[in-house]
Amino acid sequence: MKKLFLILGISMISFTSCDKFLDINENPNQPTAVNVDLVLPTAIVRAASLSVSYSSYGGHLAGQIANAGGFSGFGAMLTYRFTPGYYSQWESAYDNLNDLQYVIDNTEGDNYMALFNGVAKIMTALEFHRLVDQHGDIPFTEGVKGNQNVAPRYDDDMEIYQALIDRIDEGLTVINNASFPKNLGAASDPLFKGDINKWKQFANTLKLRLLIRMSGVSALSSFVNQKFAALEKNFLTDDALVNPGYVKDRPNPTWSTWGYTTTGNVATSSRVPTYFIYGFYDGNKLVDPGRGSVIFNDFGNASRPTPLNQLGNEVGNPPIRTGYSPWYTGIRESASSITDALGVVKGPSQGQPLMLAAESYFLQAEAQLKGFIPGDAKTSFENGIKASFRYLYKTVAGTVAADKNVDADFQKYKDDNSISYLVNFDEATTDEERLEAIITQKYIALNMITAEESWNDYRRTGYPKHDIAGNRYYNMASVTSEASTPDKLPTILKYPQSEYDYNPENVKDLNVFGDKVFWAK
Repeated sequence: MKKLFLILGISMISFTSCDKFLDINENPNQPTAVNVDLVLPTAIVRAASLSVSYSSYGGHLAGQIANAGGFSGFGAMLTYRFTPGYYSQWESAYDNLNDLQYVIDNTEGDNYMALFNGVAKIMTALEFHRLVDQHGDIPFTEGVKGNQNVAPRYDDDMEIYQALIDRIDEGLTVINNASFPKNLGAASDPLFKGDINKWKQFANTLKLRLLIRMSGVSALSSFVNQKFAALEKNFLTDDALVNPGYVKDRPNPTWSTWGYTTTGNVATSSRVPTYFIYGFYDGNKLVDPGRGSVIFNDFGNASRPTPLNQLGNEVGNPPIRTGYSPWYTGIRESASSITDALGVVKGPSQGQPLMLAAESYFLQAEAQLKGFIPGDAKTSFENGIKASFRYLYKTVAGTVAADKNVDADFQKYKDDNSISYLVNFDEATTDEERLEAIITQKYIALNMITAEESWNDYRRTGYPKHDIAGNRYYNMASVTSEASTPDKLPTILKYPQSEYDYNPENVKDLNVFGDKVFWAK
């Protein structure tokens, strides 16, 4: 089968944008005769590429990624005094939303192209909610009208979330009502290869993610209860991985960001893991050698320890070693000799996660704990941990390595942490402790994968626990934070400078130490 290759570009210095790799339709108001069969897969791969930038943003703010030694100029990354557009994916996300809107506009009401239309609507919900989670209010109703409206009004973030639930429902309705539509395939669907049931599972799980966020807002209780009652309980059981045919010269974006370049050099030499995240594996908070050994290079090696730091510490922190990525656990003998591995940074041909099965299970656990959906929260909680082991133990080919046993290592994990309610659900004595366990395990599972969701969960729940008076294993904030918030962490991102320049009547100046997304504490 002919593979679809798309080149992915990711900014390695600011993590603020991704370069467009295939501009099929640069101006949506003057569309060329571009087949939606080409536009949709481009947009899906683009969304996967953006996921790495979103995760990098979340990883820095949620205590998973720190600055390495021997570098300077980190600036706002360490102080949190964010300038307009810092960390934001605004331009790239709206660029991709225009492509998705092109698909929708050119398939609307066309039964033969119904699957393309439904999938594009589901993907727009993903892209819009990721922007809301960074900025709060954004242009939604007028956000993807191109040159028809260059100064779009901003919609209320809470209203956008409600509209996104409806958008997903629209996509599902189109898919469910289609009769004899054109099928999706490996070329047009680099996510699920045409498996429509998996698209439904993804849509339902995405709705579950949004509804869980909304469930803590009293003004939305009626809407949330209604939507939960109608929610189809058909959620992801496998990892949602995009793979258009990544290879060494056209690599997976996680590999090219945290692993190695096409010439075999370390892709990012200025970052290392934090003590805060490492403590969930090395015994300072929890014991987890199974996952720790496949995520962190030199995990548990006393004579050659994994380089660690706390964000903001620029004195005495370890430099990254030559030719060394701390998140790659394979063998690199030279620039031309690099093996595939397990863990997060597996190899150039690995699939790129949009959403893990582990997150699906943890979302279900939280919804079950709060009585929104039927089922046993403990079972979903444990399935989430197992799914995390399973993903990390998978090879680039997508199968669990022959020398790994998920069930056995999960049981060992429980035994090694026998008195911790963060691992053993039955040890929790209150629903608050059970919620903390769910969110903390989700945080561990999403480490360096979709870390923006960990940051969102922290802002929403306050978990995992973070103590600014604690040592480096318990304090996720930068030691040079200038935040005025009690936890010394920022609350929101500023809009890009282009909005202040060209849309001044609608954009507002956000306070990164006070303004919040509607679902945040």
